[in-house]
Amino acid sequence: MAGFLFQDIIFGPVRSRRLGESLGINLLPLHSKFCSFNCIYCECGWTPPRQADLAELPSRAEVAAFLEQHLKEMASNHHAPDAITYAGNGEPTLHPEFPGIVEDTIALRDKYVPTAKVTVLSNGSMISNPKVFAALGRLDNNIQKLDAGSAKQLLLINDPVVDFDPAKYISDLKKFNGNVIIQSLFLRGNYKGAVVDNTTEEEVGLWLDHLDEIRPRSVMVYPVDRATPAHDLVKIGREEMETIAAKVRKLGIEVAVYN
Repeated sequence: MAGFLFQDIIFGPVRSRRLGESLGINLLPLHSKFCSFNCIYCECGWTPPRQADLAELPSRAEVAAFLEQHLKEMASNHHAPDAITYAGNGEPTLHPEFPGIVEDTIALRDKYVPTAKVTVLSNGSMISNPKVFAALGRLDNNIQKLDAGSAKQLLLINDPVVDFDPAKYISDLKKFNGNVIIQSLFLRGNYKGAVVDNTTEEEVGLWLDHLDEIRPRSVMVYPVDRATPAHDLVKIGREEMETIAAKVRKLGIEVAVYN
């Protein structure tokens, strides 16, 4: 599977099951995935082995210019998106100018569509960087990934291509002091001869322990929704997702299920 890639710096607005009408910002190459993870369910496909050779990232000035053009047009039509979202072809926080881009985006949002929520969909691999961490803290929706309870399943599902310590990651998420939304995808299947399953009682229990430590503002849980690069993966049904969500609510944490 080659995967679905966004062909523009600014795309949409698109209808998001989690964010409503979302205007997307793609800070990554337009014709290749650029990511620190190689998630087995990623709609963008597999992460290329030679990413540095493919990385043509838009400049901060380009992003601001294209974003202003779109927001100005939307404002003139009295059409404000629900969210302005860093997403696209990989991990947005890998962009070396991410903190400055956040600053520009907030200023343009305030000028043209003040009701829109500036949002990131991130795998969290860069939150140990102080400048990235600070920038994330300025967003309305700081959405970070946590796809498993155990380190074994997390590394199997997300398959980082950079140094990534799950225990340190949980510790770093706690430093947001609640100013974070956790997104978690649940699935079952097989990958490279290993059993993939983050829905077992043990896995969900460990995941809940992490949530209790992190105390996020809210949690988003969802199953596989699109074609995946790994083929032997199973979509989890609504009833089972709701059972997992009910356990989150028992912790006193808001949760939403997106099937």
